[in-house]
Amino acid sequence: MKVGFIGLGKLGFPVAEVIANHYYVEGYDVQDKDETTFKIVDNLKELCANKDIIFIAVQTPHEKEYGGSSPLKNLPNKDFNYSIVEQVLHDINLHVNQNQLVVLISTTLPGTVRNRFVPILTNARFIYNPYLIAMGTVKEDLVDPEMVIIGTQDGEITGDAKLLIDFYGKFINKSTRYEVGTWDEAEAIKIFYNTFISAKLSLVNMIQDVAMKSGNINVDVVTNALAKSDYRITGPAYMKAGLGDGGPCHPRDNIALRYLAEKLDLGYDLFDAIIHSREMQAKNIADYLKSFNMPILIYGITYKSFVPYTDGSYSLLIKSFLNDNVKIIDPNLNIYDQINEPHVIFISYHNKHLYDLQFPAGSIIVDPWRTYVNDAYKVIYYGNTR
Repeated sequence: MKVGFIGLGKLGFPVAEVIANHYYVEGYDVQDKDETTFKIVDNLKELCANKDIIFIAVQTPHEKEYGGSSPLKNLPNKDFNYSIVEQVLHDINLHVNQNQLVVLISTTLPGTVRNRFVPILTNARFIYNPYLIAMGTVKEDLVDPEMVIIGTQDGEITGDAKLLIDFYGKFINKSTRYEVGTWDEAEAIKIFYNTFISAKLSLVNMIQDVAMKSGNINVDVVTNALAKSDYRITGPAYMKAGLGDGGPCHPRDNIALRYLAEKLDLGYDLFDAIIHSREMQAKNIADYLKSFNMPILIYGITYKSFVPYTDGSYSLLIKSFLNDNVKIIDPNLNIYDQINEPHVIFISYHNKHLYDLQFPAGSIIVDPWRTYVNDAYKVIYYGNTR
């Protein structure tokens, strides 16, 4: 089986590398790419030629200010920008035929595939197949996903859906479940999956806010009890209070669903409340840091501890509620601001490098994960007011 892969960015490139271990793969991107384990071609005509399956992994972005690293609450409701996908579909439609299957893995709102994409792609078959993966663990999440989402016109597990399941069966964990529905159902599964996580984190971090303002509460005692309640609540994942949802997908997905709630005139908007709580929880942390009346340093502005990306960074959202002269240390980005006087040091994530650092005497460490130990400093476990 021969595979074409369009879009070799942070998602597409590692996915294509995994697939290339099992099938013949050629890739294409508008940006020049170095040759890798698979062949890079110069144009879409060559990419489409003689391929059985063509994957599309291009962006469906929002504007930069919708990323989640700065307040979103007052921005107007807005859908994703689908222009890149539409242009790719238009371009490849000139070179494909009905013997070829086009598979889109980009995030879209329900109804987009049916109303906007399929009418463009008239010369090939189409499946919507969004991935549940995270930056930094793309390859691992691809081969061992919680589920594989497959959307077809009628939602039946036949024909192209069966072909794709067999395709993945060569390298995806054999115990993986496949959820097959209509294009619209697959779109809904993907985006509501992400926003369920955002809602869960907002509720868990609300408990942290209550602990800080009420007193005599260790948030971990509460969340650990709830995490074990997997009958009515959903189990331990994302039940550790700390920072809010971050990354290139989840914050913007809530913005898009806020747009959908308005477009469909649901009469209510849970997603607006999720966005608002995410931002007010960041402001509460910022206000707490300012309450010490000391200079502030943030350790870690990437959105997780082992990636070099700041998309949707929650620590940058906290920083947006602080003054402009906040110092930063982030080994992922090779940022090491120097400090010569005591600071309040906010730890957004833990790694080995953190424990090698020495801060000026009198500095105060604020740890929202409640695991940092260092007798040289006053350490405050944010969320534990016992």
